[in-house]
Amino acid sequence: MIRLALALICLCGSVLAEPSLHANGAPRWQLDASWFGGWSGIEIGTQGAQMTVINDRGQLVTASLQRANGRISGVGVQRVTALGKAAGERLGKKASDAEGIAIADDGTAFVSFEHRHRIMQVDLSSGRTFKRIVLPFQNKMEPNGGVEALAVAPDGTLYAIAETAPEGGAPFPLYAYSNGQWRISARIPQRDSFVPVGADIDAKGRLWLLERSVTPLGFRSRIRLFVIDPRAPREYTLLTTVPTQYDNLEGISVWSDASGQMHVTMISDDNFLRILRTQIVEYRVRE
Repeated sequence: MIRLALALICLCGSVLAEPSLHANGAPRWQLDASWFGGWSGIEIGTQGAQMTVINDRGQLVTASLQRANGRISGVGVQRVTALGKAAGERLGKKASDAEGIAIADDGTAFVSFEHRHRIMQVDLSSGRTFKRIVLPFQNKMEPNGGVEALAVAPDGTLYAIAETAPEGGAPFPLYAYSNGQWRISARIPQRDSFVPVGADIDAKGRLWLLERSVTPLGFRSRIRLFVIDPRAPREYTLLTTVPTQYDNLEGISVWSDASGQMHVTMISDDNFLRILRTQIVEYRVRE
């Protein structure tokens, strides 16, 4: 356990034991379609039977997940929608680089974008984006280092972490948005060369952070879990992969099945390159 310097009202109850992750498959998802690839954000719903994903070219896809003995055995695309402006026209190339998605319990959905840094609400049925949330920290982000880690808490608070690493090894600010205002709710320690690329908040209010490191031998991924409680903050490193164990994992979703078993699902961004794969990587959580 590593004590953190955090300043956030507790969102959750106490955690008595360190969770552990147990692999539950990493199938490759393939489709011969011009829009397919570049997946950067994922949300799992319907107790593991459905997923919503977004990609670097502004495509929003809803798909069913077929399972055998709890593992993904097939993916059935249900709807493919291009993200657009509120009036309906398509987003321009620079404006369509969607990186993070977060769906609240009431169905309100948010998408974060890079290059033209912003967070927008999105209508999942039409793909239309609206109610832009201005980022007061956007001048601190590189064009390709925007908000990839986007999550929404059970109370509706939206959380965002930029991929651009602060200078001098300083912690990553965890930004929180509620009642029309941004604040820095916590500071996430930089550890090694990993940077945030995905986030989710579970039903207990804990922050799950997916991080990536690019090495000469391939991508590495890490999952850290944070109990954000100023009275007893905790940080757990639950997964650290070796190069090439998985491809370029960028999106993460934490969910529970009908029996209450918690799962973590991640998706990889192939950057629309033949040498990379789209993988849907799953782990069961044991507590």
